[in-house]
Amino acid sequence: MTDTPIQAGFKLGTFSAAGSRPFAGLVRGERVIALHTLQRLADARGLVLNGSESVFALLQNWDANFAALSEVLALAEQEQALHWAPVSTLKVHAPVDLPRQIFCTGANYFKHVVDMIVSMGPGVHPGTETMTTEELRAHAEAMMHERAKTGAPYIFSKIPSAITGPYDPVILPAIASQPDWELELAVVIGKAARNVRREDAARYIAGYTIANDITSRDLIWCKEPKAMGTDWISSKNSPTFLPLGPYLVPAAFVADPAQLQIVLKLNGEVMQNESTSDMIFDIARQIEYISSRVQLWPGDVICTGSPAGNGIHYKRYLRDGDVIEASITGLGEQRNPCIAENRSR
Repeated sequence: MTDTPIQAGFKLGTFSAAGSRPFAGLVRGERVIALHTLQRLADARGLVLNGSESVFALLQNWDANFAALSEVLALAEQEQALHWAPVSTLKVHAPVDLPRQIFCTGANYFKHVVDMIVSMGPGVHPGTETMTTEELRAHAEAMMHERAKTGAPYIFSKIPSAITGPYDPVILPAIASQPDWELELAVVIGKAARNVRREDAARYIAGYTIANDITSRDLIWCKEPKAMGTDWISSKNSPTFLPLGPYLVPAAFVADPAQLQIVLKLNGEVMQNESTSDMIFDIARQIEYISSRVQLWPGDVICTGSPAGNGIHYKRYLRDGDVIEASITGLGEQRNPCIAENRSR
């Protein structure tokens, strides 16, 4: 069977063994080789590889390092003496540890936003007071089509201390009663970006990974004064509220990021199952917009929005003992048990 572009190549991650200090590794199939091992091989062959101490460091000179890794990997597979470890024997951490900036794109999946508007019912939006459910849905769809043509992405930031590993527990804070899942395709930036044109955006992408933008729905809106709007610190930035990984898959090995399937299961039941093709604003438009407002740096993460099927849709939120399983085509899988916060510690 011939490898597809996603199956070929390699992935990058951060690992540790038996409580040792985390190290950056290159993943090929189900095996990992430490980047510092590849660094020695690169040095011996006169190849320039910088930043092998971490994936974040590697991203600071991504284009050159990606080319060097591709060359040194071919050499490594011919060296019988090099040590490759099974992934199953290692602890897997978030692949980029830690990005300086994390940006999130809200309300960015067509079906999700339309479903949300319909679930609110007639009258929430001006001019919809007398609409039937079918009319309200048609109205919402027309709004989203117009937004895609003339609007702009809705961007907010998340803090790096919210990041946790792809198999680590999600701690449900005692102050929240409605913690919700939001599985997302995450883009990892590979070079400094400012005022990037949409048609050039792909050149700034190092690769892709999986993110779950956990959100406490009951804490989104400021209580007093309500005119202050959203409270993203309380609702989205609790420790462990961003499971990330398991791997950074270089963009060269992802055939079409607009055709990836996003699937999230809660205790084995499928809750989200949607294609990234349902995005209102594609990845290039998001990079164009964000870089027109702020400076993007290598290693920054953009969470590109979550599709339909969040807990708010089902009126079912995360509880102690739940298990979240998540996957995106070609990027691997996450498995995060949910544990209620113990505030007595």
